[in-house]
Amino acid sequence: MSRRVARPAAGARPGAAARLTARGLVRRYGGIEAVAGVDLTAPAGRITALIGPNGAGKSTLFDCLAGTVRPDAGRVLLGGREVTRLPAHTRVRIGLARTFQQIAVFPTLSVADNVRVGAEQRPGTRRDTRAVDAATGGALALLGLQELAAQPAGEQPTGVLRLVELARALAGGPRVLLLDEPAAGLDTAQTARLVAVLRGLADRGMALLLVEHDPDLVAELADTVYAMADGRVVAHGPAGAVLADARVARTWGPDLRGGDPRP
Repeated sequence: MSRRVARPAAGARPGAAARLTARGLVRRYGGIEAVAGVDLTAPAGRITALIGPNGAGKSTLFDCLAGTVRPDAGRVLLGGREVTRLPAHTRVRIGLARTFQQIAVFPTLSVADNVRVGAEQRPGTRRDTRAVDAATGGALALLGLQELAAQPAGEQPTGVLRLVELARALAGGPRVLLLDEPAAGLDTAQTARLVAVLRGLADRGMALLLVEHDPDLVAELADTVYAMADGRVVAHGPAGAVLADARVARTWGPDLRGGDPRP
């Protein structure tokens, strides 16, 4: 894969590096360590993938990074700023957005209004209707959703809802984007659009971290891969090397398409 030149992502504050870092993260549920001392970096201008079998701890790690779960130990830094104790909505305000393994949209709202919810979180747009409209329209156009803008989200198929959720996240102008199985339910054309969009975001300097179960998509997209098993990182490095690692094949191979049950 050709080396990308990182440029500031749309909406990024001047001088604010788009980088997400985990240091020694631990999350326990009873006597089980779902995340057991994980170190991870998602740098600006790169696509980083997180892989592993069911129950490896990927979704719990995502929740710790996004702020919906507080780790029992360790640190999370966003652009060098300590955010470990900040709630999810505050992390959104300072540049971190996420999508979910289980699609989370407002079914009674239109596609456009779902995206508008994200645009209203964008710094500096809350009382600026034109800025909200521009951010909403730009995200709809980027994901090819203009023709569906007025339709109720609840009437759309799974693939479209994946793109709606991504558009909503992007409308907020994040510097760092967490994507939990973003290609699940997409058809071939939608997947091609997703790949193009994610590459474009990285080329503009955004940091992307994705959980994905499709090894072909991981190989196509990711600059760096972290493989988890039993709450720990068991391998990390360039995509080709990690996907060829025997330790990864032993743990990840049997259920490439599975989801992560939460402890």
